[in-house]
Amino acid sequence: MLTVQQLRKSYGSHQALKGIDLDIAPGEIYGLLGANGAGKSTTINILLGFTRPDGGRATLDGIDLLGDPRKASTLVAYLPEVVQLYPLLTGLENLAFFSELAGFDYSKSKYRDLLSSCGLQEEAHTQRIGSYSKGMRQKVGIAIALAKNARLLVMDEPTSGLDPRAVEDFSAQVRAFADQGGAVLMATHDLFNAVAIGSRLGIMRRGELVHTLDTRGISAADLQKLYLETI
Repeated sequence: MLTVQQLRKSYGSHQALKGIDLDIAPGEIYGLLGANGAGKSTTINILLGFTRPDGGRATLDGIDLLGDPRKASTLVAYLPEVVQLYPLLTGLENLAFFSELAGFDYSKSKYRDLLSSCGLQEEAHTQRIGSYSKGMRQKVGIAIALAKNARLLVMDEPTSGLDPRAVEDFSAQVRAFADQGGAVLMATHDLFNAVAIGSRLGIMRRGELVHTLDTRGISAADLQKLYLETI
């Protein structure tokens, strides 16, 4: 689904990325780990078209992310640490607005079904986003990804500030997205959740991907030990 080859980026004399290679298959949740400054955000910003790399290649479902970013953007949904939605609009109105912006126009009942499938309680559909918790906003974000038929969900610190119940609910929605054939790239410091829902993990250090791990072969304690030794 996503293939990244020798992605490089420098800011002056600082090499933010030193030739990153990674791939994510359909149905896979890939956790990208690393200390602040390791290169996680630069990688995400390049994949989202916010930053131009100095070299390398990235393709999503056969589309050149760097050469045709407009077309590629139709297949990507982004969930930042704080989901940016319109606070004076309801969850239903936000979902309809962003869906139509992406070229999809559904019935109100379809929008409600999407919100409900992402775990948002029915009474919250018509409440203003300004009254939502972070977990509720993220559910709307995933509903938007489903509405636009996104193939790749990119997330940046999605569980930061969530209580354990909200983390579990959110993780279930991410797993459901992957189970439908979507690919997920999740930059996070939450090692426990990364092991719990991730298929594979990559640990970055100083612009390089130094470890790639299958979560089936590592515990959260072992990951923490390796992570601390790496960074």
